[in-house]
Amino acid sequence: MSGKIEIRKVRVKGDREEFVNLPWKLYRDDPNWIPPLLSDMHNTLDPEKNALLRLGPSCFLLAIQGGRVVGRLGVGIDKRLNSCKKENLSYFTLFESIEDFNVAKSLLTAGTDWLRREGAETITGPQSPSNGDDYRGLLIEGFNCPPVLLNSYNPPYYADLIEQCGFKKQFDRNAYYFDFSDGPPERLIRGVRIIEERYRFKVRQLDKKNLNREMAVIKEVVNKSMPEWPDMIPPSDEEIAAEAAKLKQLARSELVLFIENSAGECLGFSVTLPDYNEVLARLNGRLFPTGFLKFLYYRRKIKGVRMFVLFVTPAGRRRGVSASLYYHSMVNSLKMGFRHGEGSTIHEFNERMNLDARKAGGVLYKKYRIYRLEL
Repeated sequence: MSGKIEIRKVRVKGDREEFVNLPWKLYRDDPNWIPPLLSDMHNTLDPEKNALLRLGPSCFLLAIQGGRVVGRLGVGIDKRLNSCKKENLSYFTLFESIEDFNVAKSLLTAGTDWLRREGAETITGPQSPSNGDDYRGLLIEGFNCPPVLLNSYNPPYYADLIEQCGFKKQFDRNAYYFDFSDGPPERLIRGVRIIEERYRFKVRQLDKKNLNREMAVIKEVVNKSMPEWPDMIPPSDEEIAAEAAKLKQLARSELVLFIENSAGECLGFSVTLPDYNEVLARLNGRLFPTGFLKFLYYRRKIKGVRMFVLFVTPAGRRRGVSASLYYHSMVNSLKMGFRHGEGSTIHEFNERMNLDARKAGGVLYKKYRIYRLEL
């Protein structure tokens, strides 16, 4: 395709429709792409339903060539993150483009120009459009299979387009594959038996009837555990409430686990969810009119899970808390009919968590890159 490229801000309903629907055009022949729910994507663009958009200015852009939408981009500023990090950071998200450098350059140039006018000095991404775990990072390794729940997927050429526009690697986030169809690894079983006897850990599952209390425990552990990561800070009360609403809908209590010491202090927790992408692949983005019935039917046939949160407090480190969480998550998953899983995503510089994943039997099979550009 050739011709002048027009960059247009998303302002009206028709623009939002074009923005949301573009991936269906770009990935129509890609068997590994999982269509997201259209309703979720529309909510992501709505400040009333997406807390991140209330934390600072944001802008969504379309690239149009020959009368057709050929690319999209979201950019914004998280003022709460900037206040904590003492930087003028910004982010980009939801980047999509045909395989054309001029389209990508036009989009990213328009986005960075807008951010400069808003006072940003640095841009990183792709970041989550909701401050969650969705669409975080650009897939750079592991294109041979579909993504699991909430993880990114994109063509291999996206990295070339972004790097040609001057973006440099900031860091990678790793995903590990676990095959526990025959049970947890024997080495993990032996190790967990020893440490649980030594430290007298108590493992319990999520109590959905007391979700507010459980979320307070989660927030306390996260506040104690989160290191100085460049792209994350402890969640706000509003973000905790939003995650609680998601857990209530999607989580299985047996897969949200807490480890406590003999005094009842929580030393760590993990959140594992069924890989609902196995169902979304059959819905083509729509729950209604028949998609919901398909969801109810096919969710019983899910074989994979994703552990996407694991935090251990300083008091629980070097005591095998991570190993216990991996072990009991696998055991409970097997009891529920799941056969394999993914642990993701782990910052490449988080050496201990990467080591824990490998010791639990994980095999590194996907990488997601975060880029950075000084404005």
